[in-house]
Amino acid sequence: MTRDFANATCKALPCAQWSEPFGPGHDICKVAGKIFAAVGAQGVGVTVKCPDEETAEMLRAAGVARKAPYFHKSWVLVPFETADAGEITHRIHVAYDTIRASLPKKLQATLPARP
Repeated sequence: MTRDFANATCKALPCAQWSEPFGPGHDICKVAGKIFAAVGAQGVGVTVKCPDEETAEMLRAAGVARKAPYFHKSWVLVPFETADAGEITHRIHVAYDTIRASLPKKLQATLPARP
């Protein structure tokens, strides 16, 4: 898996926005201004938001993910070298859904449904 695959998966989600606010090579994906996924300059994997710290810990314990540097405990880094397309896609979708569900209900109502 690659940075391009992760970015394409993020950009395909409704109202997802991609930017490089921390400089070139730091890819950030947001929905309604809230980050749900990131690929750092080193490009070793995609960092995603988990629904809670317990889920993040379970993913780390299972070897699916690692601690995400510079992020809260509820975020994990899914390495490109060991994850397949299905795992990365699933983790990005869960992160997107988690952030989207945390938005105010009025804002959520204005967003198109996710396929």
